[in-house]
Amino acid sequence: MNLRGLFKSADNVLEGSPNKNDGTGKTEEKSYVYECPNCKSMLTRQGVREHDYSCPECDYYFHISARKRILMYADSKSFDELMAGVESENIIGFPEYDQKLLDARKKSGEKEGVVCGRITIGKMPCCIFSMDANFMMGSMGTVVGEKITALFEYATRQQLPVIGVTVSGGARMQEGMLSLLQMAKVSGAVKKHSDAGLLYVVLMTNPTTGGVEASFAMEGDIILAEPNALIGFAGPRVIQQTLKKKLPKGFQRSEALLKCGFVDDIVRRIEQREYLEQLLLLHGGRAQ
Repeated sequence: MNLRGLFKSADNVLEGSPNKNDGTGKTEEKSYVYECPNCKSMLTRQGVREHDYSCPECDYYFHISARKRILMYADSKSFDELMAGVESENIIGFPEYDQKLLDARKKSGEKEGVVCGRITIGKMPCCIFSMDANFMMGSMGTVVGEKITALFEYATRQQLPVIGVTVSGGARMQEGMLSLLQMAKVSGAVKKHSDAGLLYVVLMTNPTTGGVEASFAMEGDIILAEPNALIGFAGPRVIQQTLKKKLPKGFQRSEALLKCGFVDDIVRRIEQREYLEQLLLLHGGRAQ
């Protein structure tokens, strides 16, 4: 399956419609200019894409869809999506949840907040899940938990490593206790995968919080993070209000977690594909 053909329109200046000629002989890809939210540099869409969706001047990271993330790592035409048609329902009758799901599907172009499948990196096969911030901020509901659990079970049967890319605001409140149960369900599947002697690599992106951070995001054999990613269970404002103390600079950012030993390494986006390929190779990955 060609992943490039799977892209859908998203409410994001980096992931809009295909290039169009503006009448000057230039395409929108090259001529569209916008300001970096961090350093205020003027950027072209093409320049940002060529820098793996980060600012070429200051390395500010833009949010990207789950499918674009997978495309960054996967060998050409190697993505085979699993459980593509599964989607959430309003299982506890939460007010206005049906409309929120419709809005999330329209905004993200996805049926749910995670995309799962099988890919090759450097011709070495592995499984991957990638959470999508455009779908209710990557919140973990029953379907997200079920898809990730099923992916680990598939990877265990096929004797494949798993790469997980997390971005999440935590458990999905519209599904109540059922969303929290996913923490234990996914963790059980991760444990069986580990017991089979298989590799699990996590890459935490900004933000990875709540029940996701407190479960499978912190259960990898190797835990990586993008620079300056917010990682923690409760947000810094909640902690500061609870403790009535000012938090230190950089609190709950990936650099602080690296110093404390909660993260094994911080990997820039433009280096991630090569880094993951080397990890697979060092842990026994074999080209197909």
